[in-house]
Amino acid sequence: MRLGVLDIGSNTVHLLLVDAYPGARPVPFASHKRPLSLVSFLDETGAINAAGQEELLDFVHEAARFAVNHQAEDLLAFCTSAIRESSNGEEVLERVVAETGVRLTELSGEQEAGMTYYAVRRWFGWGSETILNLDMGGGSFELALGMDEFPTAAHSVPLGAGRLTRDMLAGDPPSPKAVKALRNHVREVLAEPTAEMLAFGKPTLATATSKTFRSLARVTGAAPSAEGPYVKRLLRRDSLEVWTNRLTAMSWEERAELPGVSAVRAPQLLAGAIVALEAMKALKVKTLRICPWALREGLMLRRFDHLLFDSPQPLSSSVGVGQVELGQGLVVPGVPLR
Repeated sequence: MRLGVLDIGSNTVHLLLVDAYPGARPVPFASHKRPLSLVSFLDETGAINAAGQEELLDFVHEAARFAVNHQAEDLLAFCTSAIRESSNGEEVLERVVAETGVRLTELSGEQEAGMTYYAVRRWFGWGSETILNLDMGGGSFELALGMDEFPTAAHSVPLGAGRLTRDMLAGDPPSPKAVKALRNHVREVLAEPTAEMLAFGKPTLATATSKTFRSLARVTGAAPSAEGPYVKRLLRRDSLEVWTNRLTAMSWEERAELPGVSAVRAPQLLAGAIVALEAMKALKVKTLRICPWALREGLMLRRFDHLLFDSPQPLSSSVGVGQVELGQGLVVPGVPLR
């Protein structure tokens, strides 16, 4: 079957279509995305303003038409911290379903962490035993650890690369004082969740997901994306520390010239590097293995696991996009599981 996953994130909005069936590896079929930083549309009350809502609605309309035109049979649509933490998030979600027919499921931070871990577990398999995974978005940073299909412990903290850049790293490049303040803030926020993770002992495998971690790995010497998903990519703490220091003195334009760094994400790279480095230090991790699967893939796999029990209504090009109720197949377990 052809499944669509619509991801409303903090930095981008992305529709991915894949072909798969229960037990098979999802094969990407088509993708439609655009940069959209919803947090940049927050007003002084923390609400997504009218302009931001119109941008979101426009893309969701596009995505729904794209899914219908490409014969998607089911669509999972979800949103993360950008809408979850806005003061009018519920109102925005109601407007989206009323005007587009697409129902966005709001994931909690722990669900994000848990479903991303689920994808990592599927990628690396049971032989990896205990997995510790780190994932960084624009608004939040997730940590998850466990030996089973779902994590024993999962945390989400407000240390997204976009959020920290906006709130704490003014200037291009930022001042040494701002960088120092950010390092101290990150250490303080990470102290409690990393202490809990350390209490479980040393993981067999430490992994990382998300575009920010992939960019950091590429900058520090990992293979380019053109070499495919099966190439082993590592992010080493000693190399990351060297590059974090270099990034503090680089302008956004200079960062955008680095391999694997887009102009859109270049401003956030320093904040992402600081969070990654401080997390690795706190968790006593020297190397992270980059996993190509993350939250979207976790939700896809979870959906296919439940196909035998669900009967989603297929999308049809003969049905008006505004009339279809999408996202019926999203099944997310409560996490962390203890």
